[in-house]
Amino acid sequence: MNDEVLAVVNASTPRRYLGVGMLAVVGGIVLYVAFAAPPSAAWFAFLLVVGVAALYVAARMWQATEHRIELTTEELRCSNGTVIARVEDLEAVDRGFFAFKPSNGFLLKTGVSQSRAWMPGLWWRMGRRIGIGGVTPGSQSKAMAEIIAALLVQSGKVR
Repeated sequence: MNDEVLAVVNASTPRRYLGVGMLAVVGGIVLYVAFAAPPSAAWFAFLLVVGVAALYVAARMWQATEHRIELTTEELRCSNGTVIARVEDLEAVDRGFFAFKPSNGFLLKTGVSQSRAWMPGLWWRMGRRIGIGGVTPGSQSKAMAEIIAALLVQSGKVR
């Protein structure tokens, strides 16, 4: 097993603080509006759920962005040990302008449907699609996408 890391994508510190801070501020403002002047009980419940959800996602993003994504010749993995996808299962890389992809990132399509997973600000996986990016620098994501595209060409899956 070749464990040499070909590319790494991780959240830069300023982007991490900005992303988590914006979510926390939105959650705080929504909760403030909910408690300060709720128009009705239904709106109060809605605002409460949205505010708590925003704070929850901010906390999850803080935890998730401590990790990084590593690409080896055999797998795409998170630094916490989670295998995001095996390189042999990858079929396509989509970096297009209109692709449903994370900010500063790219979309991968696999031949195998996998379980859903989400590390806010870093990557997500739904079925056969994997989104890499979020609060990550575009230069790192672009380099990783190019290396994956080269691996796909090398394996004969893409021309």
